[in-house]
Amino acid sequence: MSDHPATLSTDALPPKEVPQPDAGLRKGTDWWAEAKGMVWLLLAVLAFHSLIAKPFYIPSESMMPTLIKGDRLVVTKYPYGWSYVSPSFHVLPFIKGRLFGQLPERGDVVIAKPPQADSDYIKRVIGLPGDRIEVRRSVLILNGVPVKREAKGEAMIPIDANVTCLTDNEIDHAVVTPDGKRLCALPVFRETLPNGRSYDTIDFGPHASQGDDYGPVVVPAGHVFLMGDNRDESADSRYSILESGLGGPLPVENLGGRAEFITFSLDGTSQWFNPISWFTALRGGRAGMSLHPSKAAPAK
Repeated sequence: MSDHPATLSTDALPPKEVPQPDAGLRKGTDWWAEAKGMVWLLLAVLAFHSLIAKPFYIPSESMMPTLIKGDRLVVTKYPYGWSYVSPSFHVLPFIKGRLFGQLPERGDVVIAKPPQADSDYIKRVIGLPGDRIEVRRSVLILNGVPVKREAKGEAMIPIDANVTCLTDNEIDHAVVTPDGKRLCALPVFRETLPNGRSYDTIDFGPHASQGDDYGPVVVPAGHVFLMGDNRDESADSRYSILESGLGGPLPVENLGGRAEFITFSLDGTSQWFNPISWFTALRGGRAGMSLHPSKAAPAK
């Protein structure tokens, strides 16, 4: 007989019961954490819109044929630096200067805040500080030299709910093709600026609007001169604030960004409560179009 005390093998012991969480209990939703997450997400979206890029909707015909009503596009906020108009919804008062600011190039398509409203216009940069701007019988004259201008026939723009072709200038240009398509046949002129950048404009003749004769004016320091491509239907730097224009050259602080490319375009028939119409209203052939003017050798 062994004189060592007997030991009880652990194998003989019943297994310990590990307490299990009550499967019927569920942790309640942390609504405060959810709310904080939503706030951070909203702030991130607003920061992206204010500092990097944002979508933009074309609400008028002032930039035809480059842009037509219903186009959606991307505007980058950083190419000219940031100013008081950079934040979304224009929440800041006028603050002079731009952070990391630089001037646009002639020919850039930009969004700009008019002095009289907290909204955005979209126009093309025509004049920079020191430039002398004049328009005579529809011809743009830059620093005493008429800008090169070439007739390019007609822009055949389909008539739809967004492009009605019913303004005083347009109504006589509505046509119907043999296969029944309704088009707005608008006279196109190709302009080429001294830096070699070119783009299409629409012009209805030398007496179609008050803006066909303008100036001369010299663009002050810290300002730019903006015009719409649809020269007779654009409230731009040629028109006073009372006429819903920009009131002459615009301070660079009022530039909100540069237009880059079209994402998609709608013909005006979409309805928010009808998802099918979101697709049937899409215009073909416009998505991805660059809004940077073509570049040739600078004029001498």
